[in-house]
Amino acid sequence: MKKKGTLINRLHVLRAERRWSQDDLAKKVGVSRQTISSLEANRYNPSLLLAFELARVFDTTVLDIFTYVHDEDKA
Repeated sequence: MKKKGTLINRLHVLRAERRWSQDDLAKKVGVSRQTISSLEANRYNPSLLLAFELARVFDTTVLDIFTYVHDEDKA
């Protein structure tokens, strides 16, 4: 299946608001710091479980963290 869009996120902003390092967040959700770095750089899409765990840690919704942008919507 051809990729038709991009998943962007607000992880960096949410982390900064709480003054958490990438390592802090990684420990809270049980992944490596490199995973958080790759998520923030949009080089990696999270599993559904990780997305929900991030939302739980930030006390928000998955949709508040992640946004799907379809290629046709980019201009």
